[in-house]
Amino acid sequence: MKAAVIKNLHEPLVIEEVEQPQAGPDEVVVQLKAASLNHRDVWIQKGLYPKITTPVIPGSDGAGTVSEVGEGVDAEWLGKEVIINPSQNWGDNPAFYGDEHKILGLPDNGTFAEYVKVEARYLVQKPAYLSFEQAATLPLGALTAWRALHTRAKWQPGDKVLVTGAGGGVALFAIQFAIAAGAEVWVTSGSDQKIQKAIEMGAKGGINYKIPTWYRDLLVKARGPKLGYFNVIIDSAGGAGFARLIDIAAPGARICFYGGGTGNITDIVPAKVFFKQLNIIGTTMGTEAEFQEMIKFVEEKEIMPIIDTVFPLDEAEKALRLMDSGQQFGKIVLKI
Repeated sequence: MKAAVIKNLHEPLVIEEVEQPQAGPDEVVVQLKAASLNHRDVWIQKGLYPKITTPVIPGSDGAGTVSEVGEGVDAEWLGKEVIINPSQNWGDNPAFYGDEHKILGLPDNGTFAEYVKVEARYLVQKPAYLSFEQAATLPLGALTAWRALHTRAKWQPGDKVLVTGAGGGVALFAIQFAIAAGAEVWVTSGSDQKIQKAIEMGAKGGINYKIPTWYRDLLVKARGPKLGYFNVIIDSAGGAGFARLIDIAAPGARICFYGGGTGNITDIVPAKVFFKQLNIIGTTMGTEAEFQEMIKFVEEKEIMPIIDTVFPLDEAEKALRLMDSGQQFGKIVLKI
């Protein structure tokens, strides 16, 4: 089968023929129709995870049809159109993953290939209204957004939501999920064009974080009190700007972050946190139950994932470089 392979760290992906996987007990082989990219794939290529062994086929997100079932798997899966849950072996504690937790694409071969092998329990049927390209955008990003918004930040009707970094895959899913649930949603971005696109999606408004007074200006825009306006804040940046999220958080707010794209969090004034009774929460990935809940919500609300660009598998390296540039609005997809 054809696959995009990381042969050596810090080097471009190589398109080559590799051995097609075979289904073992409790496993299936999925003939992939589409895969989508995450920053994780770029970071693996750059060697930014521990214990990376090469060669490896990256890719955590994929959708396709079941082409083979192993011993112990219901034959009814054969031919089914499916989405793969990349968050595997979470463990028994829904609050935190166990020692055996892993994400598809490292250490196991991932979805930048014509076929992939996974345990059958990590399959869900693809919502019929979604194309394979749309379905392939969901797994990692939408699961992360779902857990951040609902499990960790515990969004409730009436809560005002701020999502930072509009344009990234997880951020856009958080925006879509919050809007579909009925929330008033605001965004930040370093691009006025991306803010306008988020407003066209249904966001109430937004602010460019490159403006030095963005946090004060956002409160004015939202007509919020000086003490803070947003009950739920979903962040991926961290860094020095995180302290400003505390300034615009409403009393009792939940600030949930799943990334640190701008570096370590600095300059937090403890009194601002404890006097406002704020909750600062970290999150990553999600449980099998959360994956099922997320897909059910997507189907019920007929959410349409946002795709920036579709590349053929042969141009996987070009797709990675677009991901690394941060210029995209929505998911980058490989058609296989």
